[in-house]
Amino acid sequence: MVAPLLPVEIAVQDAAGARIALEHGAARIELCQALGLGGLTPSAGLVEAAVDAARDAGARGFVHVLVRPRGGGFVYDADEQRTILREIRAAVAAGADGVVVGALTDAGELDFDAIARFVEAAGDADVTVHRAVDASADPLGSVAALAGRGVRRVLTSGGAPDCRTGLGALTDMAAAAGGRIEIMAGGGVQLDDIAALTAAGVDAVHLSARGRALRGGASGPGGGVDGFDETDAALVAAAIAAASAVPAAPLRG
Repeated sequence: MVAPLLPVEIAVQDAAGARIALEHGAARIELCQALGLGGLTPSAGLVEAAVDAARDAGARGFVHVLVRPRGGGFVYDADEQRTILREIRAAVAAGADGVVVGALTDAGELDFDAIARFVEAAGDADVTVHRAVDASADPLGSVAALAGRGVRRVLTSGGAPDCRTGLGALTDMAAAAGGRIEIMAGGGVQLDDIAALTAAGVDAVHLSARGRALRGGASGPGGGVDGFDETDAALVAAAIAAASAVPAAPLRG
């Protein structure tokens, strides 16, 4: 028996990106802002817009909201953790299907106490732990330890700068997970990586599929750099096609 074709998650930063992902058959989106910083929590209005788009398209389980209060590392103080909890509750109340979270301790281990609070705040919504695992002291051990803690999936590059470099570790993670938690490969994913990631046994693949837009005029003094990132519909379509063209990996277990 074979598993379904590899689901594709697209990281998007606006309502247009959400619609593109819907139109081309992505399994879900990670909704965020500031991908140049690694992604930050999106605005309340953007969450509502993405939820509305998914509802209008009849898509279930589609909108997963990144909850990350700032750039930099993943060790959060008490104020930051309280902000994360508020943002989780707000996203779920707005209709998000899931949240994407993570936290580390000063020792570089996953902060399981914080993650437990995040899971509780999410209620029935899916919880994905993001690439904080790749910044941990033991990515493989961190992924294995997340099983049974109320986390649906983990987004990881295998602890490497990108998924191609981390392919061996991703294979080990998928084997160690044993179906108890989903392994979603993300980090520098290129279209020609998707076949190898499928063969590695991961449960899904994640990419931003973004290009650069220059519309909207010059930013002028105080407006930052000209242009902004936007979801590239052709790249999304190509990623979905690549995930549909490779043989699916056998079911584990």
